Amino acid sequence: MREEDQLQQPLTPEELMQELRFKATELLLREEWQESVQVYTQFINLCQDQISVKSHQNHPDPDLLTKLQKSLCLALSNRAEALSRLRDLTGALKDCDQALKIESTHFKSLVCKGKILLSLNRYSMALDCFKTAVLDPQASGNLETLNGYVQKCKKLEFQSRTGAFDLSDWILSGFRGKSPELAEYTGPVQIKRSELSGRGLFATKNIDAGTLLLVTKAIATERGILSSEDSGESARLVMWKNFVDKVVDSATKCERTHHLISTLSSGEDEDKLEAPEMSLFRPEAEEIGELNEKLDKVKILNVLDVNSLVEDSVSAKVLGRNSDYYGVGLWVLASFINHSCNPNARRLHVGDHVLVHASRDVKAGEEITFAYFDVLSPLSKRNEMSKTWGFHCSCKRCKFEEEMCSKQEMKEIEIGLERGIDVGSAIFRLEEGMRRWMVRGRGKGYMRASFWAAYFEAYGSEKSVTRWGRRIPAVDIVVDSVAEAVGCDERVLKVFMQAFRGNGVSLVDMEKSLKLGRGVHGKVVKKQQALRSLLDSGTHDA
Repeated sequence: MREEDQLQQPLTPEELMQELRFKATELLLREEWQESVQVYTQFINLCQDQISVKSHQNHPDPDLLTKLQKSLCLALSNRAEALSRLRDLTGALKDCDQALKIESTHFKSLVCKGKILLSLNRYSMALDCFKTAVLDPQASGNLETLNGYVQKCKKLEFQSRTGAFDLSDWILSGFRGKSPELAEYTGPVQIKRSELSGRGLFATKNIDAGTLLLVTKAIATERGILSSEDSGESARLVMWKNFVDKVVDSATKCERTHHLISTLSSGEDEDKLEAPEMSLFRPEAEEIGELNEKLDKVKILNVLDVNSLVEDSVSAKVLGRNSDYYGVGLWVLASFINHSCNPNARRLHVGDHVLVHASRDVKAGEEITFAYFDVLSPLSKRNEMSKTWGFHCSCKRCKFEEEMCSKQEMKEIEIGLERGIDVGSAIFRLEEGMRRWMVRGRGKGYMRASFWAAYFEAYGSEKSVTRWGRRIPAVDIVVDSVAEAVGCDERVLKVFMQAFRGNGVSLVDMEKSLKLGRGVHGKVVKKQQALRSLLDSGTHDA
């Protein structure tokens, strides 16, 4: 009977803490993160209660208090590790900070905090954590790993501060292995009210073609190979649902992510939205406090409808993607870039990062714009495509072409091309028309871009080139005007490269092709050998 009574006696606080500690450690080792968080929370609460009780005793035992404080520090560090594995970065960071308040050089907490800060792109603060951790005697067994983190932080901090990225070695390796590690970078841009739509991204200084404007990491992505059986429609729906779930999960677990998403438009009341400060998007931005507004899944769905980007076009080609490859993601800063039919920027997807660079020279104060669809098309086709995006484009080019397309001869040229007339004849009529209508400068580039398919076919046919000769403009003249008007494009570059391939390429032509290539691929490809390999691969594409 006595033995039964003894078994039924409640555990002392010390015994319960010991039991919880063993259980939590076991769960952590088994990588059962959620369960370990729950048990560590019980242990931490009990430990804090005991510290409070012992501290208020008449004659507290200093050794016992020290022991409890050490136990609490380690438990907070372990819970932070589990929370970080669950991607609850806000909670994990709070636990690390609490542990480091108890013991400012606690090795495990420093390493955990460094990893979290690194994943949040706060490179300098992460570097400080790893540098301090390296000095700890416990670092001896992990010195190589810690030094690796130190070097990684230094590299990413330098990239983030200077914008000095170079993908050359990765390109020359044939894109083998993992994609390069990239920092987030915000270049000479700011967010302001836009005449095109709502808010937009603007250049703060004159920018040369190929200059990197920004590098930003996705909040979430979803990728896969689409099935050809059902045109991939059902696969897209599944991927979209997974993508939405990832974004909601990320916003739930990280206050900074929630705040960044809250700056985006949901497609309503655009005029009432404020232009956020650029400091919010810089990697070393200060952490914000808790948001007052609750997470609204319906609003997030609307935000994703308006702001998510599809990984196709140039990225799929450059990175050697399967033709059925499909990817979707949310890159917050890039989401502020509006469409224009005379765009001045292009994007390249590398891993979970998107790199945006100028595709032509940009003036200070000019809005940075993308092409949401193929802008090497006539106005009528572009109007159809813009409708599918839910807007009507009113950029300078579209306004100019609306006036031009009212001319009967323009309508006849477009109808003639649809019916299969000789492309050389269509180009000749267009060029003669522009001469009579006194179309100059960028206007010529707009018109040539609209009828690019005809120029592309004519310059690609020896028969057309021989027949029309000097009655149609030289390739380099057309290429220059199109690239200046709507930014460079692989197809424009391809025509230029092919025109001179058979006759040998002069030094002047090679320099021009490299300049055009930087407009397509950006200055992040610094080695000429790497850029030439991209130019050659683009030339051989169908």
